[in-house]
Amino acid sequence: FINQLLKGVSESYKLKLNIPFNELPEKHKEIILNGAGDERFKVKGDTYNFMARFEGVIPNLHRRYSETDSDASRSELEKYMTQQPCEKCHGKRLKPEILAVTLDNKSIADIVDMPIDKFYDWSKGLTLNERQSMIAYQILKEIKARSEFLLNVGLNYLTLSRTANTLSGGEAQRIRLATQIGSGLTGVLYILDEPSIGLHQRDNTKLLLTLKRLRDLGNTLVVVEHDEETIFEADHIVDIGPRAGRHGGEIVAEGTLDDIKNNTRSLTGDFLSGRRKIEVPKTRREGNGNLIEIKNATLNNLKNVSVNIPLGKFVAITGVSGSGKSSLINEILYPYLRHKVYRTISKPYGVKSIEGLENIDKVINIDQSPIGRTPRSNPATYTGIFDPIRETFATTQEAKVRGYKSGRFSFNVKGGRCENCSGEGIIKIEMNFLPDVYVPCEVCSGKRYNRETLEVKYKEKTISDVLDMTVEE
Repeated sequence: FINQLLKGVSESYKLKLNIPFNELPEKHKEIILNGAGDERFKVKGDTYNFMARFEGVIPNLHRRYSETDSDASRSELEKYMTQQPCEKCHGKRLKPEILAVTLDNKSIADIVDMPIDKFYDWSKGLTLNERQSMIAYQILKEIKARSEFLLNVGLNYLTLSRTANTLSGGEAQRIRLATQIGSGLTGVLYILDEPSIGLHQRDNTKLLLTLKRLRDLGNTLVVVEHDEETIFEADHIVDIGPRAGRHGGEIVAEGTLDDIKNNTRSLTGDFLSGRRKIEVPKTRREGNGNLIEIKNATLNNLKNVSVNIPLGKFVAITGVSGSGKSSLINEILYPYLRHKVYRTISKPYGVKSIEGLENIDKVINIDQSPIGRTPRSNPATYTGIFDPIRETFATTQEAKVRGYKSGRFSFNVKGGRCENCSGEGIIKIEMNFLPDVYVPCEVCSGKRYNRETLEVKYKEKTISDVLDMTVEE
């Protein structure tokens, strides 16, 4: 339909469809981007012939973004969008009359844009008269205490206005930790999952002092952690193993640090005691001699820095938390490379130039975002191994007799999947004012497929049995 509609537009406006977009006249660019209003064009196919409006690329993206309920579709469409500061408030979010109220010549927007350590110093150095001091005493006391909690968990570099969705998992966890310290509760059991992720060793010491302070209030802390320093500071250690997956699931060692070190069955004890260690390489790779040169980077807290990254080597970017590592690599280098190599929409900023790009032809960002484009994705679909698995089931004698193709064994399309749960294996029950509850589908019992599909077996295993296997199995 779209191709036929574009042909109709091209015939009416003598618009050439076989030349690059940037070579088109401005009038034609405007039509493609923003549409042709209420004008209608001939759409002619093998079985249809009618007149239709051409809405344009930008209105089409806007409409699809506003109409869809799918998070995956929204995420896909957001690739064509860029965020820009509001022209009226310049990103400060507030009306002029609110910003006109100042304290020490700073508006509330100026204050929340400060890093926490600078905000703490500023609040301590405020000069107030006697009346103002009486009014602000309790407020400043609370500000000082809460700021100290955030400083003690290594978050001195965060600005108060930092949006929650840009925080790393470790940062969000440490903010929750600081909040709990401020609450002053006792007799609570706190569970923390690797709170040291992303922390420099300097900040890790602060975090451990905070955890011990929380313990000393009369609380219990259960910390899931690999960090050596955290294990050394723990009062009681439980080591689970001895290996991963079906080779694990046992309590290998339990007790004090010495108990773990002296247990020869514990891999953790082997490394803590020095019986095993990771040797420092005696030789280093020479690389290929080429460089990527980042020149004059100024984004966020980067102070006009220039750096060379040698190619063909394992390059580590390190430094204390908040020093600018992520700004340099994730917000400057990666977007710049994507823009130049793949001609992406988002334009890089915060750097004068990056040279040496002719030495690479691809850039891949391996981050911790969910795999796949939909919540249905799993390691089998993401790696592509699910396609040959489905094809294998389609070649069985039972599948051939029934006329099943490989599509029958997909839980994403109708035919072979359980329609009661649409191939998800679980049913979402909305609880109105409570969080949604997920229960196994009562029809397929969480197997995702209908009865007929599960009757096809390969080596006595159904397609659902194969998906439930570990990679090793």
